[in-house]
Amino acid sequence: MTTTYRERLWPAPWLFIATALVIPASLLVFLPINTTAGVVVAIVLYVGCVVLLVLGGPVIEVTDTEFRAGRATLPLSVAGTVAGYTGDEARAERGTRLDARTWLLIRGWISPVVKIEIVDERDSAPYWVVSTRHPDAVVAAITAAKQRV
Repeated sequence: MTTTYRERLWPAPWLFIATALVIPASLLVFLPINTTAGVVVAIVLYVGCVVLLVLGGPVIEVTDTEFRAGRATLPLSVAGTVAGYTGDEARAERGTRLDARTWLLIRGWISPVVKIEIVDERDSAPYWVVSTRHPDAVVAAITAAKQRV
């Protein structure tokens, strides 16, 4: 199975900065008890948060036969129309146009999305909406892989 597209949905840089607020919060709690413990706890908590952010970033992958988004797998044989959206169109796909039955892999810090229609009648989800920084590349990879199937 050949991978034609792969992208990890890394957290935005501002998220690492916002997570740094755990440092003064833990210092505020532990410094009155023990300075060394306060500094160690602050560092360990921040490093733990960063590790969770990095490891928690899902991977989007297109292979010859399937599309993977995080732990979910969609065989390309049941994938219908594929479209990429940016800006206001992406916001509408994530919001006002969204069907409640849709399968989602959305990250708030990544605005563009790809919408993949499901043509399997047994599947209750009408389509998938997945965050991606490169919607055109994902659409091109899925389209090319579907043509080979």
